[in-house]
Amino acid sequence: MELASARLHKGQISWWGLLLTASLLTTWSPPTTAQVTIEAVPPDVAEGKDVLLLVHNLPQALRVYYWFKRKAKDRDNEIVRFIVSKNENITGLAYSGRETVYSNGSLLFQNVKKSDEGVYILYMLNKDFDDIQKSVRLYVHSEKHH
Repeated sequence: MELASARLHKGQISWWGLLLTASLLTTWSPPTTAQVTIEAVPPDVAEGKDVLLLVHNLPQALRVYYWFKRKAKDRDNEIVRFIVSKNENITGLAYSGRETVYSNGSLLFQNVKKSDEGVYILYMLNKDFDDIQKSVRLYVHSEKHH
């Protein structure tokens, strides 16, 4: 005597197998790679105040990341680079002394000036030397004194 679940014809699936498959498909979802994003906090900063270019979802397997103003991979516009394996930062030609880079990729500007306004690019190299670039626009307004 055969078990009911064992009496399958070629190409048929048991109810138990179908139920298990449906259950796995509804509970399992493939991992998604979160996209790197950057936001200026606050989004519109007054001259003389501080602003953080806050990085979300920085990839874990990075070798190095760079911050540039206006144009990536241009030495004249490099603010700072962070070498992950050494936990070390190296300032670039566009470094003003008012920037602080953090290991999570974020960049703090202290005492911002109107001339700081513009596009900033985070350029990242992973372990396989693949590059990722993300940018954010910084808006600076003059604070009026009464």
